[in-house]
Amino acid sequence: MTNQERRDSTRTRILASARDRFTSAGFDATSVADICAASGVSKGAFYHHFPSKQAVFVALLERWIAELDESVQSAAARNEPVPRRLENLAGLVGQVSELGSGQIPMFLEFWRQASKDPDVWRLTIDPYRRFREAFAALIQEGIEEGSLRPVDPDAAALVLVSTGVGLVLQGALNPAEPRLPDAGGQAVRMLLGGLEKEASHES
Repeated sequence: MTNQERRDSTRTRILASARDRFTSAGFDATSVADICAASGVSKGAFYHHFPSKQAVFVALLERWIAELDESVQSAAARNEPVPRRLENLAGLVGQVSELGSGQIPMFLEFWRQASKDPDVWRLTIDPYRRFREAFAALIQEGIEEGSLRPVDPDAAALVLVSTGVGLVLQGALNPAEPRLPDAGGQAVRMLLGGLEKEASHES
C-alpha cells in the first residue's frame, strides 16, 4: 500500500466512524477522541486530515451533497419526456433519506446543525435551491414540449421539493413504514396527474 493509499484509507475510516458517531450520539455529544477511538487512529492522524470535528461534519455533508447533485443532474439530463424524468427524480427521495440503512438521524443532524451554524446552513440550504431550480427548469421544459399544462414552474417545483422533504421527515418519525421507500415516485405520479396535459383533457 502506498503512502497515498494509506492516507486515503485513514481519511475514509475517520469519516465513516464520525458518521456513525454523529448518527448515534449527535454532533454535540461526539468528541474528537470518540472519533479517534472508533476509527482506530491517533489524534495526530486525525488532525493531519481534519482541523476540527466540524471540518469532518462539513466533509460528510459536502460528500452527501455531491452524490445527490450528481444523481439529480443525471436524472434530469436523460433523453426522455419531462414527466418520466420527474418520476426518475422522485426516486431520489430514497437516496436522500437512505431509509434502509438507518442514516436518517445523520440527515436530521445536518438540519439541526444548520440552525446553529451559518456555514452548515449555507451548505444545507444551497442544494434545495438548486433542486428547486432544476425542477422548475424541467417543468418549464415540459410546458414548452407540450407534455405539461401551463403552470407556474417555480410554484410547482416548490411543491415537488417540499413533498420530498416531507417524506424524509416522515421516514424519521416512522422508519418502519414499509411504503416509504416507494412513496416518492407515487407522490410525483399523483402530482403529475394534475400537471400532465393528458390528465387535464386539454388539447
